[in-house]
Amino acid sequence: MTQPQNDTELHQQLRAIVDAARERRAEDVVVLDLTEVSSTLEYFVICTATAGLQLNAVQENIREKAQAAGLPRPSVEGPSERWLLLAFGGSVVVHIMTKDAREYYDLEGLWSDARVLEFPEDESHHPGTTA
Repeated sequence: MTQPQNDTELHQQLRAIVDAARERRAEDVVVLDLTEVSSTLEYFVICTATAGLQLNAVQENIREKAQAAGLPRPSVEGPSERWLLLAFGGSVVVHIMTKDAREYYDLEGLWSDARVLEFPEDESHHPGTTA
């Protein structure tokens, strides 16, 4: 049996989402692998943005870069001034939350038995940025 999507392709798609969030200055970007702890969910990407304009900028960039990486057009839940959810098919769900909403919902605590995937910042993905 072959899977419709291999791990390398999915890893690249998750990387595209993480990079897209960071490009719009989202903070504390975390990827949770839920495949071992849920029968229906696969991956959560969680990040923090300020309300309003930044939250919208982050979701637009993620949507664009994720689709360019081969993910389907996402369904959008929310949106509100505090939280937005992008669901890319059944495999990847992105939560963009304000700091208050993220602390309130505590998805990392709720899914504390999930494996955290590391996507270190890669300067080659951010040409022309200065600190």
